[in-house]
Amino acid sequence: MAKPFTIYQMTILYMLDKAGFPLSNAQISNFFLLKEYTDYFRIQEVIANLVDSGLIHASTTHANTQYSLTPSGKETLGFFKDKITEGIIEDLREFFAENGMEFRQENAVLSDYYKTTNQNYAVHCQVRTETGAAVDLTLTVPTKEQAEAACSRWKTANEDIYAYLLDTLIG
Repeated sequence: MAKPFTIYQMTILYMLDKAGFPLSNAQISNFFLLKEYTDYFRIQEVIANLVDSGLIHASTTHANTQYSLTPSGKETLGFFKDKITEGIIEDLREFFAENGMEFRQENAVLSDYYKTTNQNYAVHCQVRTETGAAVDLTLTVPTKEQAEAACSRWKTANEDIYAYLLDTLIG
């Protein structure tokens, strides 16, 4: 039987493969915690190991880290997929059936900010669909606090903002 660490690694690779889109640290961790497979700190160790070995890629913004499967990770999963038990696979099916749509929506709305050369802050807001970006907007604000507020507000108000922009520009 495979060691628990290896099983956790393969489970995360399997999750990312089956999701078909990046998953956040919280989304990955919640599976293991809800099913009581292991504790939070062990999962963070496994995730860090997968990133360090190039099997998953971490994409970090100021407020969130999302992980995606690399080609090496997909290849590794192909070799060791049999280490994941049918029970774990069934638990993952249930987990995605219950949470998949919510995960997709959470990961479709992105925002981040960075300091510009003229010492302002550029706030980059996006709504992704399966075919590309539905909205891709960059605004400049004078302070870091305003940039953080804009990123936070984008998460909750993106649909209203999109509707307003569309109505104003087209209609």
